[in-house]
Amino acid sequence: MSFSIRIAEKLPLLSSRVSLIGVPKLWFVSFLHLNRRFPKKMAFSLENGQVSVENKAGLVRPATEAHAEEAIQALKTGKVIAVPTDTLYGFACDACSLEAVNRIYEIKGRKHTSPLAICVGDVSDINRFAVTDHLPHGLLDSLLPGPVTVVLSRGESSNLEKSLNPGLESIGVRVPDSNFVRVIARGLESALALTSANLTGQPSSVSVKDFENLWEHCAYVYDGGVLPSGRAGSTVVDLTRLGKFKILRPGSAKEETTAILEKHSLVEEPAAG
Repeated sequence: MSFSIRIAEKLPLLSSRVSLIGVPKLWFVSFLHLNRRFPKKMAFSLENGQVSVENKAGLVRPATEAHAEEAIQALKTGKVIAVPTDTLYGFACDACSLEAVNRIYEIKGRKHTSPLAICVGDVSDINRFAVTDHLPHGLLDSLLPGPVTVVLSRGESSNLEKSLNPGLESIGVRVPDSNFVRVIARGLESALALTSANLTGQPSSVSVKDFENLWEHCAYVYDGGVLPSGRAGSTVVDLTRLGKFKILRPGSAKEETTAILEKHSLVEEPAAG
């Protein structure tokens, strides 16, 4: 089964949610409180005890390199952290830790049939996890880092655990234009599993306050301020076929992405109707 079939609806950090820009502040406060419910199957139920305001605030750190090492150590011990990318805030964990990946699904109330994308520190790392030798020279370096998710075949030589998105022959890969996230990925020496920091079905987060009700399920929450993406998420493009590309989700960089792909002589395939 191809990742591409489900990517437009399922890929994390790519959902274009309804923007809240222009919503009156008082209504927005009510909105946040109304949505502080958790799925019944969430492993970290609030019934086990509320976290104090002081402790919740203590989870938040600035998204700076000074805090990168603690983030790396948390990931290496199977913890989940929240990070800002160049599009949205996301939950991140070691993509090769089945326990950590399962924890992300539980926090979000997300079905395990919904695939996760991965994030790596540098473009040169992508070929460790996906097949890239069919792509024109320089294409990935032209697209990334940036607000683009490239969907590639995993291949038999992929370093990814089989337990990540089992049954899928392809994987969405990101190299976000976010120095903090890239430093963490490099330090982990693995791929990060990455998904939007919100409950499934709720608006994506462009500030840490947007998902304050989920802070307590993270080892750390890294604050990079309000992100300017407008909740659009990254542009998703399928590059699994030789000489072809397919835009699976327009995202925040469709025009720029299409121009780069056409410059490298790739031909667009129509998206499934």
